[in-house]
Amino acid sequence: MARKITRLGALCAAIAAQGAEAAVSFAIPNKAGTGAQLYAPLDPAPVGISFEFFAFPSYFTNVTATKQCLANWKDLTGVWPPIRIGGTTQDRASYDSSTSAYVVYSVANPADAPATLTFGPKFMTLAGTYPGSVVVGLNRGKNNIDNTIAAAKVAVSEVTNLLAIELGNEPEYYPKDGQPIASGTWNPSVDAASQVDWSIRVGSAVGKRNIIQAGNWNQPPPEWGAAQLIASENATASQYIRHYAHHNYPGGDVQKLQSHSQTSSNVRSMFAADVAAVKQQTGKEYVLGETNSVSGGGAANVSPTFGAALWTMDYALRAAAHGISRVYFHHGTVGNCQYCFWGRYSMGAPYYGATAAVALAAGASSIAALDAGTDGYAAYVTFDAAGAPLRALLYNSDYYAGGGAEPRSSQQFTLTGLRGDRVRAKRLTAASSLSRADRGNDISFGGQYWVNGTCVVGGEEVFETVEVAGGRATFDIKAAEALLVYL
Repeated sequence: MARKITRLGALCAAIAAQGAEAAVSFAIPNKAGTGAQLYAPLDPAPVGISFEFFAFPSYFTNVTATKQCLANWKDLTGVWPPIRIGGTTQDRASYDSSTSAYVVYSVANPADAPATLTFGPKFMTLAGTYPGSVVVGLNRGKNNIDNTIAAAKVAVSEVTNLLAIELGNEPEYYPKDGQPIASGTWNPSVDAASQVDWSIRVGSAVGKRNIIQAGNWNQPPPEWGAAQLIASENATASQYIRHYAHHNYPGGDVQKLQSHSQTSSNVRSMFAADVAAVKQQTGKEYVLGETNSVSGGGAANVSPTFGAALWTMDYALRAAAHGISRVYFHHGTVGNCQYCFWGRYSMGAPYYGATAAVALAAGASSIAALDAGTDGYAAYVTFDAAGAPLRALLYNSDYYAGGGAEPRSSQQFTLTGLRGDRVRAKRLTAASSLSRADRGNDISFGGQYWVNGTCVVGGEEVFETVEVAGGRATFDIKAAEALLVYL
């Protein structure tokens, strides 16, 4: 479908846009590790994708956009984004060595997830074709460890880039899901003992240390958290743990979701202490192994919007700035997934925000948030291996619904500590917070978009040029916009 892309002209730093608020100012550190900012190391590919277990083969064989969307990020970073295969249906799945199919199941409606399924060796062979790192989730809920070990052995042999095996998904929900392993008493301490036991038995069976992605809860820490699991581990178990994972679906309406202060509060209050416990007690990584805007595949009037795209960008970067190594955004049932970044026929708005986050992080070694996270205006900066600043991302999270007589507000951002006489920038923008790529609304990042059905880039890349005077430049950013500044 043809799309009209508006070319954004160069901004003049000396002229304030009409209606703009007083500028917020951020100083760019001249080197990572200096000043009062907290710096976090960056994974080479901190933004990843999680695929629902039963749907994974369809994403890789029936959805054309999948490989191209992932390749687009690889082109930016030089590294294939990480993927995780798991979710609720991993605890409904049994391994069948005799089947030649990827997965076997039946549903009354194609939009449904199966209540039970089997998968064969071909499933793992397909996962092994992916050139990036892969986390594979296997069943713990059915309490059939021999079957899970058989599947784990195939995963180790077939998935060349296997990063970790995940033993069970969101085990705190096992009682309500009727999972056999939770037929008696089930609480965080019982789950922790189960995780320790299974980690040892699976890890030793496959002959691999640092192979288990532990945790994988959705309920918040500390009750369900890495700190309480670590306290239950012994040296035998810990040798098999590669890293710890948690899930998160913040929810809310579009205005609340895209709010920078809300996002900052969610990441800080939910995960800061748990991340610190893992780092201090084990020195291992902490990841968000499954996450997205609203649980259950997303909310129809929230998850596909540009506001959700802005949340995706801000959330991924805030998590990285808090020391969370990777964030895996979940993709559910093909054709019934409001928060998905892409599908068979349409692109999703969140892909734009995720791509802006990937572009900020590309090739960087560390990241810092320059703002306190207490208002609607965000600033992030990334640094290269030598500690020199690479790029900054500025975000105005003020809500704009579009239409009506209410004008779109704008906010000036001033950066100081800049070098040279000018900088270039790419703008992430849409008509409003409610714009949707799947409904043909214009959304662009640096003047470009991604074609429905294929995820091939379209449009001419547009850079804005802003003059720097005395190490200072000012940028005008409208409500519900972001700007990636190349330093």
